[in-house]
Amino acid sequence: MGGPSNLFEVETFLKNMFADPHILQVKSTFMRKIIGTIIVNKRLEEAKKNYQAIGGKSPITPTTFALTQKLNQLDPSTYYTYAMRYTPPYADMVVMDLLHRGIEEIVLFSMYPQHSSTTIQSSLQDFYTACQKHHYKPKISSINSYPTHPLYINLVASSIVQSLGENNPQEYTLILSAHGLPQSLIDRGDLYEQHSKATLEALKQKLLEQKIVFKEILLSYQSKLGPMKWLEPSTKESIKNKTKVIIYPIAFSIDNSETLFELDIELKALAQKAGVQDFIRVPCFNDSDGFAQMIINLTKGEFSCQN
Repeated sequence: MGGPSNLFEVETFLKNMFADPHILQVKSTFMRKIIGTIIVNKRLEEAKKNYQAIGGKSPITPTTFALTQKLNQLDPSTYYTYAMRYTPPYADMVVMDLLHRGIEEIVLFSMYPQHSSTTIQSSLQDFYTACQKHHYKPKISSINSYPTHPLYINLVASSIVQSLGENNPQEYTLILSAHGLPQSLIDRGDLYEQHSKATLEALKQKLLEQKIVFKEILLSYQSKLGPMKWLEPSTKESIKNKTKVIIYPIAFSIDNSETLFELDIELKALAQKAGVQDFIRVPCFNDSDGFAQMIINLTKGEFSCQN
């Protein structure tokens, strides 16, 4: 989705997000604009405070840039770049760059492991629209999601074990916190909940193979917005009556406000009030060597790309 690079860009980020018909699913463009403006005005100051608490900006753009730099170093035969949905670099800018470079074949790699129309479908459509605008017709394939791919599950398991350190996993509840979605989207066929549950089961199996046994492993959802029914249980509810917890944000590959503020600050404070004795939050893959190598492996043929 991208993220604001300073506090002044928070408003642009929110406006672009709520102008997206995949996010705010109102058929009328006029009504979507009105509703979106109301939501942005209501959320703007709180959002700015949240970003102020994590340094006044989102780390997602510089981290993604660092990741692409690493990818280009590891695999000079391929040009790696990135596009954001609601903040620069937009797909339109990236398509112009690829066109000028004369690139004839593109693999679009999703930074979201689990598929949703609000994220992956929105970003893919944005890219295809930019190609049409510039009359650019490369061969395009895409890796839309990889919720149970062994390379992804291995990396998740490794990240969790590394963050756990010398602690005894049997004393901890492992909570996989996914970004929430309105239940109405799931009822209309969005694959997100199905994919999130599939990741949960694949990870359980992987940890079992490695003989790593947690007290319990739960799937929960964060970032609820508005009065409508969202996916449950919520991450805030899931930490109640727990002694020790380790949180892994399965919906994100790079840290952002939903991990750095909602989990590291907001949820941690709630956990302490609820009597949680130890709170561990596993970092996202970010620009790690392991994530870079996973991307290379998947885009080089260890995954069945679909147009």
